[in-house]
Order: sequence, then C-alpha cells, then structure tokens
Amino acid sequence: MEKNKNYLPRLIDSQLKDRLGWKGAVCVEGPKWCGKTWSCQEQAQSSFPVGSPAGNFSNRMLARENPMLALEGKTPHLIDEWQEAPGIWDAVRMEVDARGEYGQFILTGSSTPRIKGIMHSGIGRITKLRMRSMSLFETGNSTGRVSVKDLFDGNFSDAMTGEIDIREIAMLITRGGWPGILNAGEHAALHNARDYVSSFLEEDLPRIDDKRSFRDARKMRFLLESLARNESTTASVSKLRTDISIATDMDITQETVNEYLEILKRCFLIEDQNAFTFSARSKNRLKQAPKRHLTDPSLVCALLSLTPEKLIGDLNTFGFLFESLAEHDLDIYARSLNGNLYHYQDYSNREIDAVLELEDGRWGAFEIKLGASQIDKAAENLLKTERKIREDNAENAPAFLAVICGLSNAAYRRKDGVYVIPLTALKP
Repeated sequence: MEKNKNYLPRLIDSQLKDRLGWKGAVCVEGPKWCGKTWSCQEQAQSSFPVGSPAGNFSNRMLARENPMLALEGKTPHLIDEWQEAPGIWDAVRMEVDARGEYGQFILTGSSTPRIKGIMHSGIGRITKLRMRSMSLFETGNSTGRVSVKDLFDGNFSDAMTGEIDIREIAMLITRGGWPGILNAGEHAALHNARDYVSSFLEEDLPRIDDKRSFRDARKMRFLLESLARNESTTASVSKLRTDISIATDMDITQETVNEYLEILKRCFLIEDQNAFTFSARSKNRLKQAPKRHLTDPSLVCALLSLTPEKLIGDLNTFGFLFESLAEHDLDIYARSLNGNLYHYQDYSNREIDAVLELEDGRWGAFEIKLGASQIDKAAENLLKTERKIREDNAENAPAFLAVICGLSNAAYRRKDGVYVIPLTALKP
C-alpha cells in the first residue's frame, strides 16, 4: 500500500499501534482534514475508501448494498469514512468475532451517525481513538524542551528556550493545526479556515442525518459565531441563546441550540473541557460546567474575521485565544499519556485554567497567560488554590503547578516552586 512521503509523525501513531495489538478493530474519529486518513495509512496494509468518487462513488454504493465487501484486504485493513455506509460497523464487529484475531481493521470517521442503523455498540471488538488537528509539537513549532511527563516525574532543569515574537504566536493561532496547510503561507491559512466553516454549513450540514431534510444554515452560523465569542469559557446554553438573539435580533429556541450543539459534537467541531472532580470524600464542592472549545482555534478566527494584526490590536481576545491554543495542545498531550484534560472551578470563585490528570490519579495544574507580565499573578492564583485544596484534603493536592506562557524565553522553576513553561517548548 502506497504511503505518504511527506507524512509528519503524529502523537496518535503510537496509540493506534498499541490498540491494534489488543483489539480487533480501532475507529479513529475526528474533524475532517485533521489527518486521520494519512495517519491510519501509515499502519494499514490495504484500504477501502468509502467516499472515493471513483466509478461514480461505486465504493459507497457497494458498501451500502453489501458491507462485507468493504472488509476484504490485507490486515490491518483501513476503511476510510465508514459512516457513509453505517452497516460497515456491524459487519466489522461480526468479522472480528469470526476471525478471533487482533489488529484486523482500522476505521476512520469525521462524523458519528445516529444510532439508528447500527445494531451493536462494538464493545469488546472496536475501540475508539479521538484525533484533533496538530499540536505545536507535531507541527514543529514547539522544541519539546519540556515534557509534561517529566514534570509529573520530577525531572526538570531550567533552560533558555529562545525568543518568541508576538506576531508568531498570533500567526500560529490563526493558522491552526491543519496538516494540509502548514507550508502554504499565511494568506492560504486564513482562507482555509474560512472555507472550512463555509463548507460545513453549505455541504455537510444539509446531509448530516435524515431527521430533517433541511437545516437552517444561518442559525448554525450564528451559533458557531456565538461559540467563537465565548471560546474557552463555561458559557451555558441559555447564554449562547441570548448571545445569538442580541447579535442577530432573531429568535432561536433553547431546544434548537441543544440540537445544533449535538450536531457540532457529532461532527467533532466542538470539544468540551470537562470540570475536574476529586474523590467522593472531598468536602470541596466544585462547579460542573464544561468549557466549550471549537476543535481548532483557527476556526474561531475565521468566524470572528480575526487576522494576526487584529489579534495584536485586541490583547484581551488574544489572551483568550492563546488559552484556547494551549488547551488544544494540552488535550492532545493528555490523550497521548492516557490521561484527560479538565478545568477547575469551585464555589469560592477559585479557578484553574487546565488540569491534566493521568490514569494513576496524579494531576498537574496549569494557568495559561500570553504575556510574561502576568506570570506572578498566575502563580499566586495557583498557590492560593493549592493551599485551599490541601486544607480540604491533602491527598487531593496536585503533583505540580505550572504557568504556560506565550512570550517567555525560558523554562524555569520559581522560588515558590511554580514552573514557568513557554508553550513553544512543551511536549507530552
């Protein structure tokens, strides 16, 4: 099977290899154009592209008529965009049972069909992996001088990491982590994100499922714009509805907002950064509202017509989007370490931007700030929150405290024990 000569290794590669070693099939899910097919082709020995236009989309028609035909090929066998012929899921499940071997199939999907038409969940046969657009470490825009894993293990040494220009940070946000556009230049990157949004609204939305023959693309755009304005916040559905009404003078029901949010989740265009919780023994009550993110910060820029120059001219918005970029990368790093990314918020208004928890229960706390002048305040907030957590239950204390900064030229440990790490020096 022909491989992509220009393939840039992804953090998900090792996860995919691992899962193929103990599951019959792996389903890699994520937004369109994030690189799922390229990554899966690296480990597949044959493929069946369901959505190929060849032969007047003959693959899709064949797979819908007889899903078993899509399963033929040397293993691991890749079935790309399986959701266009949902019967493939059950066919894979049954074939995994029949063969009784690991590493048989790799499925990719850029949307999740409604459960109708899929007879079985796939438990025990098919495992899922979530893929996002590329992190700065994967694109080569982070040196990887500081490892998140090393922070947990106490392995750290101060280091100069190099100067970073504010416009470069702005460019990285507006460009995003789409692998097909990395070397195309700033102009192409800006228009790519805008085209991505337009293509979703004009082409994908009307055929996302069979519940309604037509969906209001205007309302969906207004919702996307509201999500962009509330990026990296815990905005409620009511807040989104009000925001849309104020911005457009158009009525939209809460039911419609919920329905459209479900569609965006099924298309992997939005991500929830859930709230962190301690053990049931903790007396400290924590808020449970998730932070909402568009799957890549470049989409926020596209929806709000932001360029690097506009970001530099609006440092408040710039700060929110830098936080979004950092949390996007931390989420990828967490998944590669078999962990999860959360945020912390209690009823005493103490907050932590990001909490990365490993599967063994250890967790690290991150505050995220664009400018170096904000480091002292961020460190103070982390220390105050840690003290309160220790007072409640010392067993709940974090393994480390860190400030991720956009415009720092060094990674170092402060006298108070808080780490300062440039985002462009971070890796899993």
